[in-house]
Amino acid sequence: MRKITGLEGTFDFFSSEIIGSVLLLSFKENLMLRATDLNSKKLFLDYFDLVSKSDSIKVVLIMSSPHKMGREEYLDFFEQIMQSKMEPRSVLMLFNSIDQCIIKMRKIRQMVIHANSGKVLSLFLNVSLACDYRIIADNTVFQNPCLEIGMVPKGGGAFFLSKMLGISKAYEILLCEKDITAEEALKLGLVDKVVPFNELRQAALEIAEDYARRPLRSIAGAKKLLNYSIRDLEEYLDFETRELGRIIGPHGGGLIAEVH
Repeated sequence: MRKITGLEGTFDFFSSEIIGSVLLLSFKENLMLRATDLNSKKLFLDYFDLVSKSDSIKVVLIMSSPHKMGREEYLDFFEQIMQSKMEPRSVLMLFNSIDQCIIKMRKIRQMVIHANSGKVLSLFLNVSLACDYRIIADNTVFQNPCLEIGMVPKGGGAFFLSKMLGISKAYEILLCEKDITAEEALKLGLVDKVVPFNELRQAALEIAEDYARRPLRSIAGAKKLLNYSIRDLEEYLDFETRELGRIIGPHGGGLIAEVH
C-alpha cells in the first residue's frame, strides 16, 4: 500500500488533484470489490483524515467512474454470499468498510459534492446520499437489483431517504422495481442537479468552486449543525448491518456473531 504523503497523486483506487480550494477525487472501477481490501480501506480513511486537517481545502468533489459494477455482477456477487462461496467475515468487512467511509464523509469539515453518471446501483446511490450535494449526468439510471434476491441495499438508504423525503417516499424508492432516470431522480429529490454527460465535470467543478468561496469555518460550522444526528447514523448503520445479516439467511448468523 502506498503511504500517503500529500493530497495529490494516484492511489490504489482513486486519483486526486487540487484545483484552487477544491480537491477533486476521481474514483476508479470495481470500487465495491476494493472495499473488502483492508489496505485500500485504510488508505481511504487515512486520506480523508489528512483532508480534514487541511485548511486550504474547502470542498471535496468526488467523481465516480462511469464504468462500475453492473446489475449482473452485483447479483453474482451476492449469489456467492448466499451459496457460502464467500466467508461471512468478508461480507462483514465490506459492510463495515461502507459504514466507515460514510461516517468519514459526514464528519470531515469540508463540504462533499458527489458527481455520477451511467448505471448506478442502489448501494452507490446510498453512498451519494451521505454527501452534501449531488450532481448527475443526464444518462444516469439508478437501479435496485437487491429486490431480485430479497435484499435491501446497504449504505444508509433508509436513514437518509426518510429524513430527506419522508417515510412514504423512502418506501417507494427502497422498494422500487423499475429503473429511476436522471429526471425522475431530480423530481424525487434524490439529486440536486442534472446536466448533459459531456458537461458533468465542468458543471460539478463550478458548483464546487462556488461553495469554496465561503470561509471554511462557515462551511464546517454549517455541516456540523446539519449533521447533529451523526450518532443516530452510526447506530443506524450498525443496526442495518445486523439486519442484513439476518436477511442473508442461514449464513447471516456468522455476520451477526461478528457484529457482536
